[in-house]
Amino acid sequence: MTAITSLAQLDMSKTYSYADYMLWQLNERVELIKGKILAMSPAPTRFHQDVSGNLFLTFRTFLHNHPCKVYTAPFDVRLPIPTKGKADTVVQPDLCVICDKSKLDDAGCNGAPELVIEILSKGNSKREMNIKFELYQEAGVLEYWIVDPANFSVLVYTLQDGKFITGRPFTEGDIVKSPLFPELRIAVDDIFAE
Repeated sequence: MTAITSLAQLDMSKTYSYADYMLWQLNERVELIKGKILAMSPAPTRFHQDVSGNLFLTFRTFLHNHPCKVYTAPFDVRLPIPTKGKADTVVQPDLCVICDKSKLDDAGCNGAPELVIEILSKGNSKREMNIKFELYQEAGVLEYWIVDPANFSVLVYTLQDGKFITGRPFTEGDIVKSPLFPELRIAVDDIFAE
């Protein structure tokens, strides 16, 4: 069997399983959405990484001595999405918080994280963001943040009766509050500090 080292070796119209995904030795980062390959954007910008680092540090500090743990991409999250056949869903959110340690294994997270944060970048398409919104909702992610560095804003969605709901966007000067972690407060200005 020939090692898969490039996306060009894969049939993008085919449906793949998590077992297939684990065999690939790709230089490119990909996600598997209901068995379909989704190529990820090139390396994020420096500002994207600053935002990710600010959020990671805040969550890591807040969750110190707490049963929940925060992880940053690249970190495989295998979502429990019902599909036909052996198709699987594997995503790499920018940050995720997992409170149920039984979901963690050496390969990443097997199940829906309690909280997922995606940071938008120029490479994110509306289609990709819509797909992930639906995936996280369907998988039962309890809280989903979309962080928009271009507009210095944060949307916080919470799962209620199987559907994500949100309030107004948090923008400059606001304090982001997490419904899942009510004691956690993050200034929007601190999220976007360089």
